[in-house]
Amino acid sequence: MNPLLPLHGANNPSSLAAGTNPGSFASRADVGGPRAYSSPDTPGMPEPSTKTAWDFLPAGWVRRGAFAEAPAGFVPVTQLEHARLGVVTPAMRRVAEREPHLSAEQVRDEVAAGRMIIPANRLHLEKGLDPMCIGRAGRTKVNANMGASPVSSGTDEEVDKLHFAERWGADTVMDLSTGGDLDATRLAIVDAAKVPIGTVPIYSMIIGRKLEELDREVILSTLRHQAEQGVDYFTIHAGVMLRHLPLIKQRLIGIVSRGGSLLAKWMITHGEENPMYTAFEDICAVMREYDVSFSLGDGLRPGGLADASDAAQLGELQVLGELTERAWRMGCQVMVEGPGHVPFDQIEYNMKLERTLCHGAPFYVLGPLVTDIFPGYDHITSCIGATAAAYHGASMLCYVTPKEHLGLPKRDDVKQGCIAYKIAAHAADIALGIPGARDRDDELTRARAALNWERHFELSFDPDTARAYHDEDLDVDTDFCAMCGHDWCSVRISKEIVEFDSGKTADLQKARALKSPALSPEQREILEKRGVLSPEEIHKLASKTRKAVEASDGKASCHSDYVDDGVAERIQAERLVQLRQKNASSAAE
Repeated sequence: MNPLLPLHGANNPSSLAAGTNPGSFASRADVGGPRAYSSPDTPGMPEPSTKTAWDFLPAGWVRRGAFAEAPAGFVPVTQLEHARLGVVTPAMRRVAEREPHLSAEQVRDEVAAGRMIIPANRLHLEKGLDPMCIGRAGRTKVNANMGASPVSSGTDEEVDKLHFAERWGADTVMDLSTGGDLDATRLAIVDAAKVPIGTVPIYSMIIGRKLEELDREVILSTLRHQAEQGVDYFTIHAGVMLRHLPLIKQRLIGIVSRGGSLLAKWMITHGEENPMYTAFEDICAVMREYDVSFSLGDGLRPGGLADASDAAQLGELQVLGELTERAWRMGCQVMVEGPGHVPFDQIEYNMKLERTLCHGAPFYVLGPLVTDIFPGYDHITSCIGATAAAYHGASMLCYVTPKEHLGLPKRDDVKQGCIAYKIAAHAADIALGIPGARDRDDELTRARAALNWERHFELSFDPDTARAYHDEDLDVDTDFCAMCGHDWCSVRISKEIVEFDSGKTADLQKARALKSPALSPEQREILEKRGVLSPEEIHKLASKTRKAVEASDGKASCHSDYVDDGVAERIQAERLVQLRQKNASSAAE
């Protein structure tokens, strides 16, 4: 019996259709339509909205064929306005270069429909911002949060973390500083950043004043100041309404959004509606002037599984849909923020409900965490949910670090969060069938099959860690690793079977075993942190294994095809580093 595969016409994520994988099980690509790259809908999921940003043109605009005409004398400022007029901007062309499966015209059309944004403050562009896109027609993006708190960090450390986040693949960075010199920190981060920078301006609005003193003038002046500094997108919590607050009463953990909780307290104190909501058109006018994109904040996101998908969260999402329409009418680019903590079974519904209520505006989600009992490991619990979120429609994932819920992330926490979320984003892009998404994976598989360790490490996302972990046990690049040894290496055996193609790529062949290069400073630091080897062992690692296996010249004697089987077995058993042998054996089964 040959099983019937659930193929729906999606692209093969491998440009060359490499290997025997039949391709993606996702839906057929619909770039230019409401589904773009999407998962098949589970029965009962909301259908995509039939509306786009084209249905919410500013007053006086007229749709003419594929594009629109603006009133006489109108001067476009935002990427959305240019796209509506049919213009392909330099930023759009740069996005197409970075998204090779899309043309510049497709980027323009996705921006015009509101399904994609290019967060690029016109002043940050002048400072060297490298434009990128957020939208489900593009690859999944990752945001890294950072920022000084009243008890930890400062400007220099935050700029260092910015560069570290850029190094480890963050596509955007949010400065969430609530302590120190917020203004200096923000400006330093924007000036140093090649990626878009986002902020939550309400944090600055209440510095030096009581929350109750927050008013329209303070809101607009703060937004203008940050826009003039070059911030690319603002989180604006305009969807939290007075009518939502009674819905919070029975929650296990209330309101966990800082912006949401501050505005809830302001509304209760004044007995008035959210000032971000009532001043929304004025806010749009300021943001349009600099082309600052909206990130409509989820102030009522759930802070635990017990509060997920509740009336408060979904009620706010409905308001965010309304605000999306209002922002589009003002010419502003919009993405929408989402939860939070969501049970795995509810992730698809949350993603596809936003697609409906917000007319396909890009969804930017934190996690979501799929369990609450692993503090210290929430980068893992959340990237599981993030993978599902991206597969079901999220366009950008906000990373979570090991310090989530516990404290301010440090430099290495930023790396761990970025890597966890690059895994989630990349896994989703492969599953969705985005063209070329699997090409690097296939190249690494070829190198692994050929037992070409050098190329294997070059293609890995974090070569230093891969090399350090390998050399911790065996610092010879040979035709096996320390997990199985020579005689038990299934990859080596497959390579030796003449009938198999496995491992026989011509330019990946190695004539003999090669000694690994000396540890780099980064690799040494990795092994020191692991604490498995002693400082002396780490110091000697570059030559220790090769000498131990009697390989001063030619092939190492641990190879059973080079010396007598008994001699090879004795050397492997006695002289190779045998750390965690039991665990390695279990993992190989």
